Amino acid sequence: MKYDFTSIIDRTGKDAISVDSIGSFIPCKPCEGFDCIPMWVADMNFATVPSAVNAMAERLSHPLFGYFEPREEYYSSIIEWQKNRNGVDGITKCDIGYENGVLGGLMSAMAAFCPRGGSVLVHSPTYMGFTNSLKNAGYNIVYSPLVQDENGVWRMDYADMERKLCENKIHAAVFCSPHNPTGRVWEREELESAFALFEKYDVNVVSDEIWSDIIMPGYKHIPSQSVSDYARNHTVALYAPSKTFNLAGLVGSYHIIYNSTIRDRVKKEASLSHYNNMNMLSMYAHIGAFSKEGSDWVDELCTVLQGNIDYACDYIEKHFEGVSVSKPQGTYMIFIDCEEWLKAHDMTLCDLLQLGWEVGVDWQDGRQHGGTLHIRINLASPLSKIKEAFERMDKYVFNKEV
Repeated sequence: MKYDFTSIIDRTGKDAISVDSIGSFIPCKPCEGFDCIPMWVADMNFATVPSAVNAMAERLSHPLFGYFEPREEYYSSIIEWQKNRNGVDGITKCDIGYENGVLGGLMSAMAAFCPRGGSVLVHSPTYMGFTNSLKNAGYNIVYSPLVQDENGVWRMDYADMERKLCENKIHAAVFCSPHNPTGRVWEREELESAFALFEKYDVNVVSDEIWSDIIMPGYKHIPSQSVSDYARNHTVALYAPSKTFNLAGLVGSYHIIYNSTIRDRVKKEASLSHYNNMNMLSMYAHIGAFSKEGSDWVDELCTVLQGNIDYACDYIEKHFEGVSVSKPQGTYMIFIDCEEWLKAHDMTLCDLLQLGWEVGVDWQDGRQHGGTLHIRINLASPLSKIKEAFERMDKYVFNKEV
């Protein structure tokens, strides 16, 4: 491979909550003799693409950083990226707007779509950021659970969605594509069925597509706005380079909104707090990342992540009796179901999580994302660290001798 996805990079003291927040997000330090293997927060332990770093470094060679407007290259990089990666034609500069994070964009769009106290349809399991943001703002979340088919693949329950939309008179929904935390990459037919329901009940949609570049080989991201005229004109799509290139600390997301009326309303809502301004270095990182080199880097990244996912899921199947997982088609997170293992060992999920934390397996309580007896695990690390983590799980957690 051209790029380095094998080096172990020490992030200690380098402003990474994944390793520096032990005792808060991860409630305890590991026992003596174990280091921490970060597997909870959704950022990667790979160095970002060189073109993003180089673009920032070149700008840093000039010593002034005053007020600025986004460069034309910012918009053209997004237009070309969406065209080349997702097959989307016809995006114009005016369709694109900066967002200071996907959750900020979510709340601006929700304020334009639905009054506080109104009901919002959300699939469960659910990314905790959606839950926290919507609840904090006073919205009533109505969950439509995803269901697993006979092959363990997560699916939308259209009958449940329709019943919830109708009974609760819902006119706003939050959609996640690819889905976090299950890792589903929705097929076109699935999206068409969902948006047919949204059209039937006059539902405006916020579609979080931040994971749309992290797609495993053999699958294809279908932008929600592309599946029908209704979807195009009633959806706020939110994107960012942060998950793709490990740039979350720089902050910088964007929306695509084709409907000018909705666009004006969302921009107005975003302007009210006076926070929604782009960071200059974030802009340059964005331009550098959304390039030919960035595209090549992402292709290699997804191949590496597929190897990590295959290793982890195979290991679970062969070694962790009573633990199941639906192999993700996108994202670098897995959402493991520990119900049968916990029953067999007469333990609680808290007990199980603690066993992992004690040996430096810093995984995440899946209940934060709407799971019941689930654990969420980040696999975006060099394979050597993934292997070490699963060997610890094997020896000290799931098959611990007592």
